[in-house]
Amino acid sequence: MSADDFLRAEANDCPMSSCAAPAGSPCRTGKGKVAAQYHTARFRLVPQLAKALSVPVPPLRRPGSAWTGLPRPPAPDAVPAGHVRIGYARASTARQSLDTQAGSLRGAGVTRIFAEKISTRAVTRPELDKAVALASEIRASGVAVTIVAHEHKRLGRGIELAALAGQLRAAGIGLEFLTGELQGSHDPSGIVFTVLAALSGMEREYIRDRTLEGHESARARGKAIGGAAVTDDAMLAVALHLRGQERSLRDIAARLVIATGKKKGQHPSPATVLRMLRDHDEKTAAAAVVA
Repeated sequence: MSADDFLRAEANDCPMSSCAAPAGSPCRTGKGKVAAQYHTARFRLVPQLAKALSVPVPPLRRPGSAWTGLPRPPAPDAVPAGHVRIGYARASTARQSLDTQAGSLRGAGVTRIFAEKISTRAVTRPELDKAVALASEIRASGVAVTIVAHEHKRLGRGIELAALAGQLRAAGIGLEFLTGELQGSHDPSGIVFTVLAALSGMEREYIRDRTLEGHESARARGKAIGGAAVTDDAMLAVALHLRGQERSLRDIAARLVIATGKKKGQHPSPATVLRMLRDHDEKTAAAAVVA
């Protein structure tokens, strides 16, 4: 038994004369209510359910409520009445521009574009969810739908992309990428798509592992990781004096000047001052414990 068994049962007209619910609608009782179970004669028309003892009507069909007929599902071999292409664009950070992706999508004839600036590691991506929801709604009306992205990395990698592909496959929605390794139109259930999506996830993990290994190697050689330091002992001494006067971090930062490096002559940020003072306090506390 699976979560979509009720759809398999509803793919057939109910053969019971006391119900005769058309395909797309749940079974009904003699009193005109939505039945709690699909009639045995109906779900036994489905090979996967033939040996089941019962197939419950899901809560979304509101068992026990007044019965009303629902739209018939499109026939599997029906010719789609038109084709809609929905675009999706995504940047990982607020500083990145979506102009290139949006221009590419518009150049490909896509007029409805969902765009957002959010990390691919985010658990939920609101605009992508909206694009998929709209595509599913349009597809349910019998119109062919394809979600179009500049490249597959905009939708996700590895597990995320495979999960999305499964969702689109179940809804009968196609995928199209304008550039990249997966350029072209795809059936989300295709073996080539599945393999390449998995490889893209492996690529990200490989890059991450190599980066971490590089950092560890640099630390072992005594090299610092990250940007050049903008603080020094003289700046710390002034900052401690100003903190003793109960001045704010913003005020302290405005009175300090970076002495070396590319930012020489500029003021450090309040966040930099906070880290400098916090590191000093932690070192002082650790030294006190040892003493």
